Amino acid sequence: MILPYTPSFSLSGRRALVTGGSKGLGFACAVALARAGAEVWIAARHRDDLGSAVALAASDNLTLHPLVLDITQTPQVEETLGQLPGLDILVNSAGLARHQPFLEVSEANFDEVMALNLRATFFISQQVARRMRRERIAGSIIHISSQMGHVGGPQRSVYCASKFALEGLTRTMALELGEAGIRVNTLCPTFIETELSRQSLRDPDFCRYVMDNIKLPRLGSVEDVMGPVVFLASDAAAMITGSALMVDGGWTAT
Repeated sequence: MILPYTPSFSLSGRRALVTGGSKGLGFACAVALARAGAEVWIAARHRDDLGSAVALAASDNLTLHPLVLDITQTPQVEETLGQLPGLDILVNSAGLARHQPFLEVSEANFDEVMALNLRATFFISQQVARRMRRERIAGSIIHISSQMGHVGGPQRSVYCASKFALEGLTRTMALELGEAGIRVNTLCPTFIETELSRQSLRDPDFCRYVMDNIKLPRLGSVEDVMGPVVFLASDAAAMITGSALMVDGGWTAT
C-alpha cells in the first residue's frame, strides 16, 4: 500500500486572467488567485475601476496587473492577449443582467446580455485555449455561471438563457479540450451581496423569494466564491472537467 499525497491548492508559478476583475465576484476571484500564488491580470473596461482594484489589492501586499479591455471587441481581445505570456488560468467573470418580464424584453437588451455573457466569453476562451494547446499548457478555464444556469427565475429569461448556454458550452469545451489537458468548468453562485444584486434585493417580495429558496439561512458573500475558484484552478481539481460547482446554498437541491 502506498501513502497517498494531498494535491496542492497552491497556484505558485501560474498565470491567470480574470475578466470583469475590477469589482464584485471578479475582484474576489482575482484576490483569491493572487493569494494562492498566481500572477494575476484583471480586465475591465474602465481604467478608474481597475486603478481602485489594484490599489485595494496592494494595500494587502497583493499585485494585480490591470488591463483596460472590452472583451466584446474580439480584435482588441486578440491584440491584448498577444501581449501577455501564456495563461494557465482563465476566469470569465464579466457578466451582465437586464431583468425584465419575458413579454417585455427588447431586442437591444437581449443582444447586450448575450454579447457579453455568451459571445464574448466564447471567443476569449477560444483564443486562450488555442494558445494553451499550442504551448502545451494544461490549463484551467473557469466560467462564472450561476444557479440560474440550472433553474428558471422570474424576470430573468435572457440571463437564464445566457447561463444555460454557458453550461452547454462548458461541457462541449471539456470534451474537445480534454485531450490537451485543458480543464473547463463552471462555478455557479446563488445571489451574492454585491452592488449588482442590491437593487433587486431591496424589493421585500423578491428578497423573501430568494431567502425561501436558499436552504442555508443567508445570502452568499463574495468570500463564498474565493475557495471554490482556487480549487477549480488548482491541482486539487485535476480530474474535474465539464462540471458545474454549485455555490448556491442548496437552491438547486430541490
